[in-house]
Amino acid sequence: MSTVVLEPRRNADMGRVVVNAIVSNVDDRRRARRGELPLTQVRSAVVSTLVDSGATYFCLPQSAIAEFGLPLNGVRPTQTAAGLRQMKVYGGAHLEIEGRTCEVEVMSLEESPQALLGQIPLEILDFWVDPVNQRLVGNPEHGGQWMAEAF
Repeated sequence: MSTVVLEPRRNADMGRVVVNAIVSNVDDRRRARRGELPLTQVRSAVVSTLVDSGATYFCLPQSAIAEFGLPLNGVRPTQTAAGLRQMKVYGGAHLEIEGRTCEVEVMSLEESPQALLGQIPLEILDFWVDPVNQRLVGNPEHGGQWMAEAF
């Protein structure tokens, strides 16, 4: 597993939450489970990730998406700080953050060196953002333990 450092954490940034995410290619993981690929060949890396509850997706720079070999799922209209844009969305990323895992689509950030952890994976992983202490916490409504909701 390699380590990808996309942007260093700046401790002076109040409310800025950065976590390490282990990101891997879902198809590689499945092939390895079936014995078709050695575990050492699963494309995986530790990625320094900015928690951004204003983002929807897990977002990676295009260069990182290429390194993980993620397949293009399509293009989606996306509201950004620069206005409405068409953004590429890729499939097949497995995330592990603080022992919790999920599989998610990844939105390409062609012009940013920073990975972003948006609302969809935060919900799936059942994390809340603690901006004062600059960390993720397990959802207190679930006693801090991972729990899905289906109402």
